[in-house]
Amino acid sequence: MKYIIGIGGVTNGGKTTLTNKLTKTLPNCCVVHQDDFFKKPDQIEVGEDGFRQWDVITAMDMEAMTNTLKGWIENPVKFARSHGVPLSSASDVADPDEQTHILIVEGFLLYNYLPLLDVFDKSYYITIPYEECKRRRSTRQYTVPDPPGLFDGHVWPMYLKHRREMESSGLNIQCLDGLMSKEIIYNQQEDSFIPVQSL
Repeated sequence: MKYIIGIGGVTNGGKTTLTNKLTKTLPNCCVVHQDDFFKKPDQIEVGEDGFRQWDVITAMDMEAMTNTLKGWIENPVKFARSHGVPLSSASDVADPDEQTHILIVEGFLLYNYLPLLDVFDKSYYITIPYEECKRRRSTRQYTVPDPPGLFDGHVWPMYLKHRREMESSGLNIQCLDGLMSKEIIYNQQEDSFIPVQSL
């Protein structure tokens, strides 16, 4: 059985922390991080707000991301091995179609790219309030540092815009409180991450 989990949400909400927790506990679990598909800085447009448009879907190579997901869908065993993901010993001898293979797709605009909306078996969205998001963002070190005013002038307004779009998509998305510890979120949601009958 192949199972794809989407973990989306606000910047610095805890998506990667929760993803890392899941990869340690779920069997045959691979991850695709949307952040790995950002275009080069010189390919990012400057918007009317005066900032480079990092927080929009066109800042990413979504075609490459989609092709990566297709690679996992076509052969999760090969994908796992090529990414150094250990497989359960049963995967080496059993029919791969009878094994559970999990892909976690993590990113801040997962649910704003129409070609991917149908791939998720389960969709989660982590939220945190403005003040906490700004505080967390200010403590992060990015390859391309945030210029002054970026959070209020671009990041937060884009988050609100994309969240409204996501909410109107009709996708069944479960919201998670990013202020809670990821351990608590995991323990509360453990049974819903993967159907019990698939393990």
